[in-house]
Amino acid sequence: MQRLLAVLLFSFALVTGAFGQATLRVGDPVELRIGGVPAEDQTQLNNTYSVDAGGAINLPYIGKVHAEGTTPSQLARSIEDSFRTNKIYSNPNITIIMQPSARFVNVGGSVRSPSRVQFTEDMTLLTAINAAGGFNDFADQRHVRLLRGNEVTVYDVRDKIEVPQSFF
Repeated sequence: MQRLLAVLLFSFALVTGAFGQATLRVGDPVELRIGGVPAEDQTQLNNTYSVDAGGAINLPYIGKVHAEGTTPSQLARSIEDSFRTNKIYSNPNITIIMQPSARFVNVGGSVRSPSRVQFTEDMTLLTAINAAGGFNDFADQRHVRLLRGNEVTVYDVRDKIEVPQSFF
């Protein structure tokens, strides 16, 4: 019976939206900067907010605005639209800055040290496995499973294409 290596990447870190911008998740801190409004309102609104368990941020004057799954630029447009629609400000200019937050992947199965590994943007399946100590002696490297949400993809990590390099 073949042993199947399961590389569990439950929270495969960076979900990207339009133009490769990261999308917001529950718990993410975001910094809001507003222009085009009175200075005293800027002082009150310019702040760091967190995406709550319901996927929203709660702002003065307009209340909850859906944030989970949106990019910073999409969230900024949504907030500007809310201020205009509610006739609070006629020409707000919102900038949303994602605060850096550590994101992790879980690597398990037939690896030497199953663990939670900090995600980096250049991470590959093999770098995640190597960060968990590499394959153990029983790993089936032809059937490595990647789990993202409810989707399972099987990879043969031994299947590679070698491109000869020029001597020049």
